[in-house]
Amino acid sequence: MKLNLTRPLVVFDLETTGVDIATARIIQIAYILAYPDGHEERDQLFVNPGQPIPAEVVELTHITDDMVKDAPDFKTLAPQLAAKFQGCDFAGYNSNYFDIPLLCEEFLRAGVNFDFSDARFIDACNIFKQMERRNLTAAYKFYCGRKMEDDFQAHLADQDTEATWRVLQAQLDMYAPGRQEEPERQLENDVEALAKASQVGRPPVDFAARIVWDDEGNEVINFGKYKGVKVKDVFPRDPGYYSWIMQADFTLNTKQTFQRLWVKYAKR
Repeated sequence: MKLNLTRPLVVFDLETTGVDIATARIIQIAYILAYPDGHEERDQLFVNPGQPIPAEVVELTHITDDMVKDAPDFKTLAPQLAAKFQGCDFAGYNSNYFDIPLLCEEFLRAGVNFDFSDARFIDACNIFKQMERRNLTAAYKFYCGRKMEDDFQAHLADQDTEATWRVLQAQLDMYAPGRQEEPERQLENDVEALAKASQVGRPPVDFAARIVWDDEGNEVINFGKYKGVKVKDVFPRDPGYYSWIMQADFTLNTKQTFQRLWVKYAKR
């Protein structure tokens, strides 16, 4: 179905050097500029980020340093992109949380104060989450093929437990290697594998994920002013930070974890 437009819509996606909006740089931008009269413009541009592209990004995107070495940097592209996008609305996938904030950041770094204040932002990922609920009732219907209210009384612990057990077993059936061709859609019937598949984002050190593990096995702060900094680097630099943690309104498990790490790192 054609989208009813009252002004141009930029449907776009970014490939970047990382996922931290403060430090990531654009290496590719692609967009479809859809106009109210129905015609569309398409373009994709490689961008020289001014820094090496991390190996994990190359593996994911297949964009290499050689592919962007002769491309313009974002500062060079910013004026033409700003002119092209002026007066437009924007759409993307997970764009409200990443692509829009990063695009804004890149404009500001380039000295272009692009005005997003009048723009409207469509995020297909958020619409997907709103329309296709991910609660137990929705999961039961999707995996077990029945309405949960026909089999259980919802929001009673014993009933929800039975429903969850059926959902988990149905997931193993649906994503069995013999039923799914794509490896990423296969679930191994093994508790270790299922635990890994259940993990979203960095593995947490504490249950509240105030501290997470990095790829090298270091404990890293996951919030506030030291977000992204290794715990072993924070404690010697700012001993008062530990005292603040212990007095603040964090969970007991988080405080216990900080206490253990304080003993491990503070006196190094």
